[in-house]
Amino acid sequence: MAIVNLRHMGINQSGTIVAVKVSGELGRRIREMGLVPGTEITIKQRAPLNDPVALRVMGGTLTLRNNEADYIEVETEPAGK
Repeated sequence: MAIVNLRHMGINQSGTIVAVKVSGELGRRIREMGLVPGTEITIKQRAPLNDPVALRVMGGTLTLRNNEADYIEVETEPAGK
């Protein structure tokens, strides 16, 4: 298992959130969207310039800007698995 920043995940790559490393209003907003440690996510799409990113979370789709995704660490399977 590898820990990567959500911003660096590829399309259709899945993983489990292990940390949200921001506090204050932005941290609260991210957590209220359901992006908390232990949540499984899948990257579904990226905009033409890679910002924002669309992710599948708990049966729904969310979009995050890269500056928000920078604060989220995800545990993923190594490439080739």
